Amino acid sequence: MELREFNNQVHPPPDYPSPHGSQHSLRLRTVPAQGTSAVQFDWASPPEDAEDSNEPRNLRELPLHMGLKKAVWQVQQMRVPVGSSSWNIRQSQTFWRFCEVAKFILSYFVLWKRGIQRIGGHFGGGVQSYFLYLRFLVILNFLSSLLIGAFVLIPSIVFRSMNLNSTIAPTVNLTGVEICLQYDPKPDALLVFYTYFLDLVSGTGFMEYSYLFYGYYNNSVIESNGFSYNIPLAYLLTAAFYFLFCLICMIIRMGDTARLVVTGGGAVGGYSMLVFTGWDHGLQGDRATKLKKNNLRHRLQVDLEEERLKKKAASLTLGQTVSLYALRVFLNLVVLILIGATFYCIARATQFSQSNVEKSDFTELLLQYLPSMVITASNFVVPLLCDKIALLEKYSPSTTVILALLRAVFLRLVSLGVLLFTLWEQITCKGENSSEYCTPCKYNHKRYECWETRVGQEMYKLTLFDFLITIATLILVEFPRRIVVDHCSCKLTQLVGRQEFLVAPNVLALVYSQTVVWTGALFCPLLPFINTIKFILFYYCKKITLFQNCQPATRNFRSTTSNFFFLLVLLFGWMLSSMVLLYSVAKIHPSYGCGPFRTNSAMWDVVPGAVTMLSHTSKEFLFYIGSQKFSIPLFIFSCVLLCYVSALTSVHGKSVTLLKSQCKLEQRDKQFLVRQIEELNAKVQKEQREPQQPQRETKPLYHAATQRNQHYNYAFDPDECPRPY
Repeated sequence: MELREFNNQVHPPPDYPSPHGSQHSLRLRTVPAQGTSAVQFDWASPPEDAEDSNEPRNLRELPLHMGLKKAVWQVQQMRVPVGSSSWNIRQSQTFWRFCEVAKFILSYFVLWKRGIQRIGGHFGGGVQSYFLYLRFLVILNFLSSLLIGAFVLIPSIVFRSMNLNSTIAPTVNLTGVEICLQYDPKPDALLVFYTYFLDLVSGTGFMEYSYLFYGYYNNSVIESNGFSYNIPLAYLLTAAFYFLFCLICMIIRMGDTARLVVTGGGAVGGYSMLVFTGWDHGLQGDRATKLKKNNLRHRLQVDLEEERLKKKAASLTLGQTVSLYALRVFLNLVVLILIGATFYCIARATQFSQSNVEKSDFTELLLQYLPSMVITASNFVVPLLCDKIALLEKYSPSTTVILALLRAVFLRLVSLGVLLFTLWEQITCKGENSSEYCTPCKYNHKRYECWETRVGQEMYKLTLFDFLITIATLILVEFPRRIVVDHCSCKLTQLVGRQEFLVAPNVLALVYSQTVVWTGALFCPLLPFINTIKFILFYYCKKITLFQNCQPATRNFRSTTSNFFFLLVLLFGWMLSSMVLLYSVAKIHPSYGCGPFRTNSAMWDVVPGAVTMLSHTSKEFLFYIGSQKFSIPLFIFSCVLLCYVSALTSVHGKSVTLLKSQCKLEQRDKQFLVRQIEELNAKVQKEQREPQQPQRETKPLYHAATQRNQHYNYAFDPDECPRPY
């Protein structure tokens, strides 16, 4: 019956029989069958408000419930237009079914899909964004490991096993620098067992003489039967493409997240969109439904808390506002003093560790890990103090998270920069090649026989120490705290309670770990693979501690904007690592006794040397790309393109702002109409309750528009700034 009524509404029958006077074509005519109740459809007819349109009516615009819309959609799918080949239609339907089945099958291969959905349902989108971030880094490091393994590791292993090494002729004069060629990291044949453990955690001994570090790779070019492979060139170009690949992946992901920030973050009517369109009607089972409810509830908590803080900030007086900003300035000065003291401690610890090496094995191990210990301790204590200070600044939850991230990012990344700067000072004798320690080799050979391997060992120790600290914190702090809180009923333990999963420190730990990997990838090629295993273990450890030891956060934040900010922070880490790569490749002299660049004055020299071996046409093409004839037009074109994109972004931003204002005005109109309907319903109900009184003539419904015009509606006042609802 509903389908028949709907068909009559869309195509009402004529008031008079006109079998020959119909304006519809034979294909569009509907001939009712006699003696049957079949429902007739004519979806190709134009809508009522567009007589000249040939587009079918959109089901979303029809006032029907979901079951009826589904039935109509199925009828539309079965309709075969006249003049088209049924074979093409079947092939198209088969292709779309295949695509749907392929997407359904591929969804099972998404890494940690169900686990991350469960986390989002129990702890909200903020905690879920951390695990999505972690999954992105796992995939990024795994693909990077494949890149390095395919072009550097596997060729080096194959050529070494087949004895195909052919050393490149040196491009620098080796006379007078014979002392710089001394480098023999091979371990002794007989060692005590605990020595292997010390070598494993410090990267020395048998670990140093392996494919893990830079010094083990040869400077060889393989030529066999017309096949040529340059190990130094492959080593350098693979590192460059590795950085470029990571940058492209981050930009693509930032673009997707930025699109959500522009369209969804802070959009007008967010509550209505969340309530009416936020539910997933494809959920099956009580478990999935419960998780989705929890996720929506957390998102509403975030929005309500931020609106409450905005109203509270708007109600402050001038004196309260001035005192609040003065307090914030003072607290920021305190934070800067803490961070400055941290940098000084890291620099002093690095200098002491590099200049005081004892003979005792365990003492030497402690000295080697001293910079890592100071960095880890400062990264734990200082952000904790900054978080306590941030509570006094009275920002919104999202602003508090972003501010904590900014401070912690500045602390961690710059602390890593301080460590590297101190190492460069020790290696290059503070840039003075004429110094006593750097005279023959142009670097401090007495302390750093292979300085690239030493830098790689420092990054390896930072990565390993960060993993060990995470596991130790999980076993020695988080589980005992949960046991004490659950089994002890004293007021102190109940006041402390279970710990909350803080998103900002955990995300920053991932950024710090990835920045360390990028910094050490040139000197420790297998570090991305080690970091992949580390992040996989991180996921399971964090998931266990999240469900077993943590409680949902009392202060939530908006995950949409935070995802974009997390990627922006990761981009800062990539920039710092790129600066280290460029400085090492272009400025510092490579070690004479190790590595694929031992015979070059700089790592970059292998690129011009490889270009000279190309054909004349290839060299001319590369020289043209590097000349001003190509670079200046390219720069001008890039500037024009940048200006166009900037203007397009501005126009789109204005369009989004205009659409938001229109949405606000439409909401006010709807609220006004709802109030009018409520008033009319109240009048009708009042008249029905008083039948003994003479009936008063009620105003028809179309008089509501006249009454609406008599009232002052500030929503249409051009000088009135619409307020969000």
